[in-house]
Amino acid sequence: MEFGINLSFALKRWPEPERWARLVREELGLELVQFTFDLLDPWWPAAERGAMAARVRRAVADQGLTLHSAQIGLAWYTYNGLLHPDPMGRAVAREWWKRAAATATELGAPAVGGPLGAFSVADAAEPAIAERRSSELIDDLFAACEVAAAAGLQGLLVEPTPLPREIPHSVEQSRRLMDTLRGQTAVPVASVLDVGHALYRPLYGPNVDLVDWLAPLRDDIGVIHLQNHDFMSDAHWGWPDTRGTFQVEALAKAMWATSLDEVPVMLELFYPFELADDAVLANITSSVQHCRAAFNP
Repeated sequence: MEFGINLSFALKRWPEPERWARLVREELGLELVQFTFDLLDPWWPAAERGAMAARVRRAVADQGLTLHSAQIGLAWYTYNGLLHPDPMGRAVAREWWKRAAATATELGAPAVGGPLGAFSVADAAEPAIAERRSSELIDDLFAACEVAAAAGLQGLLVEPTPLPREIPHSVEQSRRLMDTLRGQTAVPVASVLDVGHALYRPLYGPNVDLVDWLAPLRDDIGVIHLQNHDFMSDAHWGWPDTRGTFQVEALAKAMWATSLDEVPVMLELFYPFELADDAVLANITSSVQHCRAAFNP
């Protein structure tokens, strides 16, 4: 099973590409990396952004890492994105995706992606507005794929979230979206399945299972995000953590049961910025060891 790590753990601590690259390769013993735009914002001035992206490429090459993709990250996810209630906000989001595609190319990542956006409370409560925004979102995705292709990328990744005001937020909505896009876009579109999102019981019920997501979406899943959580929050904890009860073995079993064992799995952990750096490093290390043991019993 191909196992790597999202660079979310590096925020504010190891932003230097040489440092996180060495940490991933030498201390964690991993080769596969998913970049986060929390470390390099596509909105930054082009000259400085390009120079910093080139530094990332050098660090990745020097350590023999493989850059799987570039992901939106936490900062941009806080905005309403392509579903912003203000037309100017949606226009800015479209421009951000263009810059994200260009930045991914500069980084040497073959794909770009993440969550797409969120309705405001007011827009979600108006069926006509929600339907119109949903239709416009499809158009935006076609356009984003054209931009990605023009930038030389090979794919675009869409991440379902457990929020009813976001698209997609359910198995059925994800499947409809993929059915609409499959084979019709300038680059292929695939799903990012996060185990913390998929198993959020307040929305999906107490009996939700990973196979409920993996089986219907199996042909369209491009990468899986792995985190420890309590099934009641999108926690992104590591192992050990007494608050979390997610069993990595359950993910491995579900992936094998649905013939998805070749889909890359990315450990995605977020830590409080005030937490001691040594504690973060220790938990990242133990989390990688824990997951690796579960995937290779």
